[in-house]
Amino acid sequence: MSILIKNVLLNSKQKDLLIKGNLISKIADSINEKADEIIIGNGKAVLPSFINSHTHSAMILLRGYADDMLLMDWLQNRIWPLEAKLTEDDVYWGAKLACLEMIKSGTTFFNDMYWHFNGTARATDEMGIRAMISGVFIDGGDFGKAKDQINLNEKLFKHSKKISERISFSLGPHAIYTVSEFSLRWIKNFAYENNLMIHIHLSETEQEVKDCLKLHGKRPVEYLHDIGFLGANLVAAHVIHVNEKELHLLHEFDVKIAHSPVSNMKICSGILPMKAMLEKGLTVGLGTDGCSSNNNLDMLEEMKFAALLHKINNFDPQFLPAEKTFEIATKNGATIFNLNCGEIKEGKLADLILVDLNNINLIPNHNLISNMVYSAHADCVDTTICDGKILMQNRQVEGEEEIKAKAAEVAKKLVHL
Repeated sequence: MSILIKNVLLNSKQKDLLIKGNLISKIADSINEKADEIIIGNGKAVLPSFINSHTHSAMILLRGYADDMLLMDWLQNRIWPLEAKLTEDDVYWGAKLACLEMIKSGTTFFNDMYWHFNGTARATDEMGIRAMISGVFIDGGDFGKAKDQINLNEKLFKHSKKISERISFSLGPHAIYTVSEFSLRWIKNFAYENNLMIHIHLSETEQEVKDCLKLHGKRPVEYLHDIGFLGANLVAAHVIHVNEKELHLLHEFDVKIAHSPVSNMKICSGILPMKAMLEKGLTVGLGTDGCSSNNNLDMLEEMKFAALLHKINNFDPQFLPAEKTFEIATKNGATIFNLNCGEIKEGKLADLILVDLNNINLIPNHNLISNMVYSAHADCVDTTICDGKILMQNRQVEGEEEIKAKAAEVAKKLVHL
């Protein structure tokens, strides 16, 4: 399969771009080679697609269901009781809707933690994007549940070897307050033995820190360090309430950070110390979190909130400029998940978007990246390509009406069970 994109804007210059297989094969002023598909890029610009570093995709079924609540009240009294009713088929349709929303807003990879791994994996495979998927590992300190979760994850890992190369398996301990030390140690060892990544919520609220101090006599990052859990394969979501010592440990062990500013603001869990993290040299990616706490999967919106939040938090309009914010949402994500993408260069994966320069939010085009961060919306994305395949063109995605109708039906039934 080959795709030739003609006369598209790349770094403010008109270029032709040739995709062969799943790679960007050639970028030049003019390419006259034959291709299976030709896209006329006049009036469009090519950019790397977005990488959603932290989400719970099928939570889209709960969008708008439980808003304006404190985190633990929200989880314990509204979210977890409803999630206990989820079937694999429910998760499948929820994940398909989530993938549709991501495709339509320019995202081609997401890091997911949710129930019913196979439902999310099947949906992702069919929709054509990439994902790192974990099941939620929760044992609540119960040894019997821990053994059940370990057995399940061993089975899921074996099964994951048979699915699409676009999808990888990771281990997803929910948090230190829902997973026992026994299980955390097993997770770390199993991940090391099988070269897997780990995805965890960490230091999201002040209460989590207080509870950890009370239970273990140390703060969350210190606790994970002392049990040997920190490492370069760890993606920690939120990481808001950390001190200088913890930041040093995170950097020392090359822990990756997934920042979800919209969710953090909505639940009032706090503000990630972005300036301190960047000064330490930590790798920070951007994620939307789930649609029950965001309430969308739009990385364009997430970029704007991230940039504005950290400017006002640091009283510095020059902090986190558009170019850096865009990099966090693309190139940094590629670094975190070991993906050969995040840039438009020859030899990179053909994971990219074409944006419509005639969209009202992109006029005038003094600075495209500034426009993408501060003014663009999802409807600015005209075409989404992942793994060398066109997933959306002219904002049309195959089968989207069926996905929307079926997911809405599943969600309605779920909340009325």
